[in-house]
Amino acid sequence: MVFAAAQNNPASGPAQSPGQAPPAADRDPVRSPDGNAAPPPSAAEVEKNGGGFIMHTDVEEVVMYATVLRGNQMVQDLKKEDFQVFEDGAKQNILSFQHTDLPVSIGLVVDNSGSMSKKRPSVNKSALDLIQASNPADEAFVVNFSDEAYIDQEFTSDVNRLRDGLGHIESRGGTALYDAVVASADKLAQDAKRPKQVLIIITDGEDNASTLNLEQTIHRVQELSGPVVYTIGLLFGDEMSHAEVRHAKRALEMLSGETGGMAFFPKSIEQIDQIAAEVARDIRSQYTIGYHSTKPSTQQGFRRVDVTAAEKGEGKLTVRTRTGYFPMVKPAKKAAQAGN
Repeated sequence: MVFAAAQNNPASGPAQSPGQAPPAADRDPVRSPDGNAAPPPSAAEVEKNGGGFIMHTDVEEVVMYATVLRGNQMVQDLKKEDFQVFEDGAKQNILSFQHTDLPVSIGLVVDNSGSMSKKRPSVNKSALDLIQASNPADEAFVVNFSDEAYIDQEFTSDVNRLRDGLGHIESRGGTALYDAVVASADKLAQDAKRPKQVLIIITDGEDNASTLNLEQTIHRVQELSGPVVYTIGLLFGDEMSHAEVRHAKRALEMLSGETGGMAFFPKSIEQIDQIAAEVARDIRSQYTIGYHSTKPSTQQGFRRVDVTAAEKGEGKLTVRTRTGYFPMVKPAKKAAQAGN
């Protein structure tokens, strides 16, 4: 898949004025993936070593990022033996376990349709606050979307570059949310340096321009063993009917819920800062749990995963993680030719 970027890069030409998007003719749209992208890296273990991190990869390991709650409070002191993992009802043996602030690859995917024009300054500020509250080793890219999606800043840890990418405001057209999500998940699978990956989607409307539907979008993210998706739906105001708000809310809740993230629906633009801080805290507070499936990798089809946690003498704990995955089937090795 070709995934061209239109970066705000001084070396590539004159810089745009703040808030001014490059002409559409000069910006390459993010295309829906062709299904041939490489799978994301999976980690058997990520361990802190001095000032950096070392990733040990194991292509057969299933990695789950889990947030644990007691009521509305995050639980931060659990151990490996407090967790159980079940795949399609069969108990799995947990091989790796961590509760560490791992560096993350983040996709900031922001609605650039006409109805967002007055909301973008507050949205951009909150998105940047989220990045600044994160691990300094994180990397992020920016996708602005309306009826097409454009990557306006490639992966970077430079907050100023991310600010410039978010500043490419050209509010127009429809809302191709699903296409933007799938292409951004594919971008993470192909180019991210971190095994832990997150998409943060900010939109104020219902999808009305995608070639994909909601079910295809969720399927593709799961196929990639893809990112945790957090959605922020700015569904307040009089622009949408009650039915449109209900449909948009359901879509964002499903997209987040199936991938282990959260969906937020602020009542006003002033609440976005608080939500951004909550998203950053959630990302930083997750447990990383790895196991080898008891099923052969050649057995295809969706595998449902349930993660539970319990503490002696404490009340019920809620675990939020992705609902499952599609195994990556390795291509069969070619038989050796006769005479070789």
